[in-house]
Amino acid sequence: MGLLESIRGPRDLKALSPEQLTVLAGEIREFLVDSVSRTGGHLGPNLGVVELTLALHRVFDSPRDKILWDTGHQSYVHKIVTGRHDFTALRQEGGISGYPSQAESEHDIIENSHASTVLSYADGFAKAYQVRGLDDRHVVAVIGDGALTGGMAWEALNNIAAAKDRPVIIVVNDNERSYAPTTGGLANHLSTLRTTRGYERFLDWGKGVLGRTPVVGGPVYDILHGAKKGLKDFVAPQGLFEDLGLKYIGPVDGHDTEQVEQALRKAKGFGGPVIVHALTQKGRGYDPARNDEADQFHAVGVINPETGLPVAKAAGASWTSVFADEMVKVGAERQDVVGITAAMLIPVGLHKFAAAYPDRTFDVGIAEQHAVTSAAGLAMGGLHPVVAVYATFLNRAFDQVLMDCALHKCGVTFVLDRAGVTGDDGASHNGMWDMSILQVVPGLRLAAPRDAAQVRAQLREALDVDDAPTVVRFAKGIVGPEIEAVGRIGGMDVLRRTGPERNGGGEGGDVLIVTVGTMAEAGIEIADRLADQGIVSTVVDPRWVKPVDPELPGLAARHRLVVTIENNGRAGGVGAAIAQSLRDAGVDVPLRDFGIPQEFLDHAKPGAILSRIGLNAQDISRKVVEEVARLSGDPVTPEDEAAQQAS
Repeated sequence: MGLLESIRGPRDLKALSPEQLTVLAGEIREFLVDSVSRTGGHLGPNLGVVELTLALHRVFDSPRDKILWDTGHQSYVHKIVTGRHDFTALRQEGGISGYPSQAESEHDIIENSHASTVLSYADGFAKAYQVRGLDDRHVVAVIGDGALTGGMAWEALNNIAAAKDRPVIIVVNDNERSYAPTTGGLANHLSTLRTTRGYERFLDWGKGVLGRTPVVGGPVYDILHGAKKGLKDFVAPQGLFEDLGLKYIGPVDGHDTEQVEQALRKAKGFGGPVIVHALTQKGRGYDPARNDEADQFHAVGVINPETGLPVAKAAGASWTSVFADEMVKVGAERQDVVGITAAMLIPVGLHKFAAAYPDRTFDVGIAEQHAVTSAAGLAMGGLHPVVAVYATFLNRAFDQVLMDCALHKCGVTFVLDRAGVTGDDGASHNGMWDMSILQVVPGLRLAAPRDAAQVRAQLREALDVDDAPTVVRFAKGIVGPEIEAVGRIGGMDVLRRTGPERNGGGEGGDVLIVTVGTMAEAGIEIADRLADQGIVSTVVDPRWVKPVDPELPGLAARHRLVVTIENNGRAGGVGAAIAQSLRDAGVDVPLRDFGIPQEFLDHAKPGAILSRIGLNAQDISRKVVEEVARLSGDPVTPEDEAAQQAS
C-alpha cells in the first residue's frame, strides 16, 4: 500500500518524515494525472501546489485554522489530503466539485471560484476572531500571482496591512501565470523578486563575517539589519509589500516542503500580517503539461495520460472559435476595433486577434472593472473596443457597464462567452445572470445568436453601434446546426409556422414561442410537438432581445398564449422584459416564461442540468399543452399526458 492510501486527514501528514513527504508528493502527482486525465479538470495548477499544500496542512490545524483558496481550482490536493480520494466523477453529477465545497468537507471554508476575493474573506475572518477574543487560531489565504492583478485583492491588502496586530498569513503561489502568463506591473515586480536574492545573500554574508569580528562585528551587523528597508529597496524590491506594512518572507521554493514549512512557521509566530512568497511551477512533474506553451494544462478534457493528447476531438466548431475567426476578419477591415480581456485571452477566443494585431489587444489581468472603464476611455478616444469575458464575470463590472459605458453612450461591445448553463464548474460559472442585470441598463442593446452565422452577423451589427454599449452572448461548447429563418417580422426571424395563417391573414395561431439564442432548437421541437396535438404555433427568434422588438406586442396579440424560452435566470430576464412590453402596449395575452430558476445549480453536464430544471422541449411542451387546454376550458386527461410523454 502506498502512502497516499494512509492519508485520511491532515493529521496523518504531521508524522511523516521529509523522505516520506517526497514519496507522497510523487504519489499525489501520479494520482492527479491518472484521475484528471479520465474526467477532465484543472490539472496544471494542482500539479504545481502539491508540496505547498502538504506544508500548509502540516503547519496549520485545519479546519480550526482557516485555509482559504483563491481561486479554488488549485484545491484538488487539499481535497485529497482532507480525505477525498474518489475522483472518479470529478466535476460530474454526484461527484466531487472542481472547487472547494462546503457540502463536501468542513475543511472547505469558502466556495469561491471567482478570483481575487480570498484576501477580503481572510480580512473578515481575522477581524471576527479579534472582536471575539479568539487569539488561538490562524487565517491563511492562498492566492495566485495572477489573482493579485485584481483590484479587490489590493483593496483587501490595504485593510489587512492597517492592523499590525491582526494576524493574516498570505501565501502568494507564484507560478508566473493565471490562466496564461501573468501580465502587468505587479507581474514584473514579482519577476524581479524571483530573480533578485542579493539582499538575503548580503545579510547572510554579513552575519557570518561580522559575527567573527570581536567587539564591533555584532553592532555593525545590527546597524545593517536595522537599515534593511533602504538596503532592500536598493538590492531587491520586496519593499513594495513592507511599504504597505506587511512582513515579507521569501521567495521560497514552493516545491521544497521543508523550506515552505520553515517560512510558514515563521509567519505563524509573527503575530501580524505576513506575506509568504512561494515560487511554484504549474504542471510540475508532468512533462506534457510543462511543455504546453499555451497554458501548461490549466484545464484539460479527457486526455491520454502518457501523451497529454485529447482522447477524442470534439466534432464541429465551438462558439468561441467562431467568434475568434470573425474577430480576425473584422480586425483586417476596421483599424478602430481593439480587443480587451481579463486574463482569459485564449478561453474567450481573442488569441487569434492578438496574434494578428498585438498592438490592438489588451490583457489587463484579472481586473474586469478596470477592463470595462478602460474600454470606455478607448471608445471616447475614437476606437471601438470589444471586451471579451465569460458571462459570469461581467457580474463583477456591472457598475462600470452602467455608469462608465452606458451613461457616456460609449460604443463598447461586450462579447460574453459561456453564457447560460455551463455545468461542470458549478454554480459560480453558470452564465445565468447577464440578461437579467443588463436589462436595467439604459440604451444598452443585447444580442443572443442562435447559431454560428448569427454570431458573425450580430457581432458586426454590434460593432456598427457607436453611441451605446452592445452585448453579444453565446454558449459554451460546440455550435449546433444553422437554423434558417422562414420569414422576418420587424427585426425578428420567424423560424417555424405550424398550421394555416389566422386572424385576418397575418401571422398568428394558438401559441407564439419566443426563443432566445441557443433555445431556438428547443423552440422548433416544441412547435412540432404542439402540432402533433393540433396546436398552431409561431416560433420567432428576436435576435436582439434588448430592447424588445416593437413588432412583438402586435404579433403576440394575434396569438392566445406567449411562451418565452431563455437560458438565463427567469427573474428579470427576457421573458420579464417581454411581459412588460405587452403590458405597456395594452396587449392582454397570457405569457409563460421558461428559464433557469434563481438558485445556485450544482455541477453536472449542461444537458443534465437543463433536464433537471425542466428547460427542455419535452417538459416545456407538456406545460404549454396544459396551459392551452386551460385557456380552452378543456381538461388534460391522463391519456393526453401519456401521449405527450411518448412524443
